[in-house]
Amino acid sequence: MVVLALQNGAATAAPTRTSGATAVPLGAQARAAALASAQDAAGSTARELGLGAQEKLIAQDVVKDADGTVHTRYERTYAGLPVLGGDLVTHVTGSGALKGVSKATKARISVASTEATVSTATARKAALKAAAAAGEATSATTRKVVWAAGAKPVLAYESVVKGLQDDGTPSELHVVTDARTGKKIYSYEAVDTGTGTSEYSGTVTIGTTASASGGYDLIDAGRGGHKTYDLGGGTSGTGTLFHDADDKWGNGTPADRQTAAVDAAYGAAVTWDFYQSAFNRNGIAGDGRAAYSRVHYGNAYVNAFWDDSCFCMTYGDGSGNSHPLTSLDVAGHEMSHGLTAATAGLKYNRESGGLNEATSDIFGTSVEFFADNASDPGDYLIGEKIDINGDGTPLRYMDKPSKDGGSADYWSRRVGHLDVHYSSGVANHFFYLLSEGSGAKTINGVSYDSPTYDGSTVTGIGRDKADQIWYRALTTYFTSSTNYAGARTGTLQAASDLYGAGSAEYNAVAAAWTAVNVN
Repeated sequence: MVVLALQNGAATAAPTRTSGATAVPLGAQARAAALASAQDAAGSTARELGLGAQEKLIAQDVVKDADGTVHTRYERTYAGLPVLGGDLVTHVTGSGALKGVSKATKARISVASTEATVSTATARKAALKAAAAAGEATSATTRKVVWAAGAKPVLAYESVVKGLQDDGTPSELHVVTDARTGKKIYSYEAVDTGTGTSEYSGTVTIGTTASASGGYDLIDAGRGGHKTYDLGGGTSGTGTLFHDADDKWGNGTPADRQTAAVDAAYGAAVTWDFYQSAFNRNGIAGDGRAAYSRVHYGNAYVNAFWDDSCFCMTYGDGSGNSHPLTSLDVAGHEMSHGLTAATAGLKYNRESGGLNEATSDIFGTSVEFFADNASDPGDYLIGEKIDINGDGTPLRYMDKPSKDGGSADYWSRRVGHLDVHYSSGVANHFFYLLSEGSGAKTINGVSYDSPTYDGSTVTGIGRDKADQIWYRALTTYFTSSTNYAGARTGTLQAASDLYGAGSAEYNAVAAAWTAVNVN
């Protein structure tokens, strides 16, 4: 692959926009002003919502619709302590009337006392023990919180244990323990992982910037200043910014270290363009700020991951350091974890974790379709280029998730106990049905045959509309603890907003959820 790099790559064709309650783009200054305004009014908002005297709201995100409706996402504190699982979203009309509120919990936030029975050291010890079972722990910090994601809010400790997972992936394990009993309540991994490959996108245009010292740096000034770095086999730090003398990058083989950088930069660019074209979104966090990418992580590291603490994407070089995991669908998948972190904040465990992982599969798939790249046509297969199973089969299938041997086609009570990459199957199946419908069909040369739980026939509404519905639900109605029942409610509300209650799109959302046994 010889890449002719230009400073500003052209965006690919845009998906059809809806004419409903779409969000308007906010520049960095406008977004900052909207957040400041929301924070200034947080006290009166808390009173209007009937929150307790010791509860305070902290504005996190603002989405404004074309019709003037404003959706503001808040975190909560209680007596100065962070409330985990207490996030909420207010929906206010253009005239200032409260239209509704989406809450992570309906329970009233209150604890008998903010004095703990169990010491911080005991909580940290329990967290380190939990982390040791999953990998190598190197450090831990602990803070007192209110845990509100259960049936009843309780005083708790949140410990964050950093280290390495068994496969060499950085770990940031969050462990919540009851401050009265010392028992573990909940845990989740904050570093979101996935798999992929490289060298499948052919000759592409990437964004570079002329260097003051001569030559070119791999900085995409047209997309928030995205930078691509070479970790050189390291596992920490930023690495070295890629530089080239003649602005011709890579040769299509892993022997040239620039090849992986080209794929990473291209994936970041297409993902940025997809968000902007489909959703009017200005970058992953909506603030015009680019993430950055690091390639050549570790030694023969067979994975890739998004880390919200650095707001960055990291890729390993794969088995034998000969297959960098930098494919287009991996970039779209992993960067969409950043989108989820910046919006709903779906916890990476149980059903919310499955929805988090599915969101990345959904938008990673849509990024691949959006690119319209003949070298890697869009499909509903996850990791189809990797051959991770050694027999040419994909990592995951959206039309019938159980074909991978572990994912769930339909919801059941056991779904929340599956690994998040398998519990995601229910939402992946829903999205496929909503987009393409049930039954046998061939799309871009790939054959699919999607079943339904109740034997019903589902008629799809097209991927573009399905994207709009999922994105609106994610950014305006989902919260950190949304489960599959909540996802049904949120996507139905999103479809109602965009296309009208009782519309063909609304009815299709209901039918697709019923078809995966979410009623």
